[in-house]
Amino acid sequence: MSQGNSRVTDQDIHPVACPIREIIDSVAGKWSVQIVLLLVARGPMRFTELERGIEGISRRMLTLTLRNLERDGLVVRTVFPTVPPRVEYTATQMARELRGAFAELADWARRHQEAIMAARAAYDRRYAAEQRTAGRPEQDTGSAESATVPAT
Repeated sequence: MSQGNSRVTDQDIHPVACPIREIIDSVAGKWSVQIVLLLVARGPMRFTELERGIEGISRRMLTLTLRNLERDGLVVRTVFPTVPPRVEYTATQMARELRGAFAELADWARRHQEAIMAARAAYDRRYAAEQRTAGRPEQDTGSAESATVPAT
């Protein structure tokens, strides 16, 4: 029997019983973190400024992520009635509160980076060895099924 925490039940960790999981998944996404941190650090920004400030993000992914962040109340989209229209994105107070959580997570990652890299390397070596072992042909046991028939 496991020595784990016996007070935690399947219901406690089941996605249906854990509505915060969806929020954490959204907020902690690769692009979401970068967008929120950029807006918190620099203040209001236009779409093209965000696009230039986040290496590797496509226009479509930036659009989708901004919409999701706006939907979650982490970003405010302001359209200015000018010609051409000017749109700015601003981090909300709720998003600014995430800065501390992201900083703590980054500190944790820095503290454990070497251990994680070592664990990954050890795992990769074990996995590669298992694959080599599994990939070997079965040894001949002398059965009729394993006997070869000479070519005629």
